[in-house]
Amino acid sequence: MSDVKISGVQVGTHTRIIDVQATSASYTVFIGAHILEHAGKLVRESVRSADATKAYLVSDTNVEPLYAATVEKSLVAAGFTVYTHNFAAGEASKRINTLSDLLEGLAQAGLSRKDVVVALGGGVVGDIAGLAAGLYLRGIDVIQMPTSLLAMVDSSVGGKTAIDLEAGKNLAGVFLQPRAVIADVSCLDTLSAELFRDSCGEVIKHAVLADPTLFSQLSAKALTQHNYTHDELIDIIARNITIKRDVVQADETEEGLRQVLNLGHTIGHAIEAASHFELGHGSCVAAGLCCMVRGAVGLGWCTPQLLDTIETVVAAHGLPTDTALDHDVLFTYACRDKKRLSDKAHLVVPTKIGHVTIKTVGTDILKQVIDKGCLSASAPSSTNA
Repeated sequence: MSDVKISGVQVGTHTRIIDVQATSASYTVFIGAHILEHAGKLVRESVRSADATKAYLVSDTNVEPLYAATVEKSLVAAGFTVYTHNFAAGEASKRINTLSDLLEGLAQAGLSRKDVVVALGGGVVGDIAGLAAGLYLRGIDVIQMPTSLLAMVDSSVGGKTAIDLEAGKNLAGVFLQPRAVIADVSCLDTLSAELFRDSCGEVIKHAVLADPTLFSQLSAKALTQHNYTHDELIDIIARNITIKRDVVQADETEEGLRQVLNLGHTIGHAIEAASHFELGHGSCVAAGLCCMVRGAVGLGWCTPQLLDTIETVVAAHGLPTDTALDHDVLFTYACRDKKRLSDKAHLVVPTKIGHVTIKTVGTDILKQVIDKGCLSASAPSSTNA
């Protein structure tokens, strides 16, 4: 960790910097405690145009009362005229009507191509604000300021933006890399225990995917059962972002390698949509991960011991390891997954902690995975989604 100075002004005392060099854009991720008060300086240094004068601050009804005033004050001090926009918190707002209202707001505020959208909130805010920035005037700058653990470790980095459709989750969107990501871990102090727990699903996914050391740490010291310090959280978030950064740099638009980040999501997204988004995304990913591994065990793709290891960590974080939802309904939603290719599905299957393989299978095999992996006799009934 190191002190960070932007234009001679110190920003935080223990701030980590991670550079992302995607094909379409390069940007910096700042991870620290109490850095939102310096957000204006970071935004000013990150936008493409030195002539940027307007910042459109997007948030939701949960986050806006907590942090919007701090960010707005900092943006004004950095020379921006600030416009604010917030909508009802929750996945139910991640729809086209919310996007439409936001686009109309950008137009009414008169933002030009040199100006910037600032997304202050969790994954829903980041996705909608990022999509609006990508569509408005065919693309203007967006800065991501994630306030949830899930958004910090996952959705704020990588350039994916989207809204949900009736047919499923994240089916309409664009790739738009942010100009910067400003992750203030002190925001996690106001996160409810339920939302923090839900966020851990993506952390566990990254550990299973590519970081045996992190997985061992989570096994020994569950995030939800110990008081992690800000410095420890900064380190964990940085490790997660580094994993995602490395994948995104190699495959920005998900033509191949980036599909590994879909670990837990094929069934997880189906659970999320089938439950009408009543269960948090991280919880759905955790359940989807366990269901996928359980189905893989049933097909001989991995060992029962690996399933036990993953289930133990997931359950220790208070997350579901299975689902009681109807298999046919899950199969229908899984077949609508945006990553499906024609009549084939790409399944990300762990072979050991830190290593996965992608299996391209027909929908008949996908149905077998769901049937063998969901609501099996070996799954603890108390931890069903």
